[in-house]
Amino acid sequence: MSNTPVSGKVLEAAIAWKLCLEGGDGSPDERNEFKRWHEACEEHARAWFQLGMLDQRVGAAAGPARHALLQSRAGLRQRIGKIGGGLAGMLLLGGLLAGVGAPSLSPDYWLADQRTATGELRTLRLEDGTLLSLNTHTAVDIDFKGEQRVIVLRQGEISVETGHGDPRPLWVRTDDGRLRPLGTRFLVKRESAGTRLEVLQAQVAAKPRDSGNEEVVREGQQVLMSANGLGTLSQVSVGADAWTRGMLVVDNVRLADLVAELGRYRNGHLGVADSVANLRVTGSFPLTDIDLALASLQPALPVKIERHTKWWVTVGPR
Repeated sequence: MSNTPVSGKVLEAAIAWKLCLEGGDGSPDERNEFKRWHEACEEHARAWFQLGMLDQRVGAAAGPARHALLQSRAGLRQRIGKIGGGLAGMLLLGGLLAGVGAPSLSPDYWLADQRTATGELRTLRLEDGTLLSLNTHTAVDIDFKGEQRVIVLRQGEISVETGHGDPRPLWVRTDDGRLRPLGTRFLVKRESAGTRLEVLQAQVAAKPRDSGNEEVVREGQQVLMSANGLGTLSQVSVGADAWTRGMLVVDNVRLADLVAELGRYRNGHLGVADSVANLRVTGSFPLTDIDLALASLQPALPVKIERHTKWWVTVGPR
């Protein structure tokens, strides 16, 4: 059976079927429906085979995680409202615990109200008129039902342009704390060291989770917020919100850093050779066509694009 990658949608369906059948309560109708799905096309059969290979890699270390998952399957169905993406993320949690998988496949990502895939950019108009843009691999929960309007950033990066006319306070929350916009446009990004806030217009009040102090960050300023406090204020980076228009703008950055950022918008490995990693780059690059962005490097820099497969690309010396 080929190991050619399958689409995310088909893989999610395969994982959902595996949960259903391994739960021990699959009805005859469900098993017949699975048989029809499995035989419908070669990609379905390939996804099922590859899932079996993942099971072998995960092994006994994932056993407790999978058992707990199957025990909570009914509750997950109630929350998600459909069998599919959320279940996929939860099953892959077993692989993550055993050293297989990636943080981007965390349960928080799959169970979020809104999420974007690799390379996907999406803009939503919320019920209060707020404009919410999601960058690649971003997950958010949205709760406007109570006395507050709450956006919870689980993963990735968002742009928020607040609406007007709703008297309820608006909060953007992460594990590191909460942000209260004061009639504004701003960016919020989850990073390994905390939550980065960049204020593009007006002001945002930032309140770290474990600190009693709330500090106002003003237009043109950015700060890294950890659970314990705020870092040093600095200027907003050049072209910080260009991704909302499908572009990446950089000014005198290392080639290695540019390639790493472009790599967030494509599947597979995108690397750079050490001999050219420190070349400096200034320019604008399309995020909706990473191949074109890479090709645009060659006229200006002594580099070439080495494509070993569709999934393994390296920027090397010319």
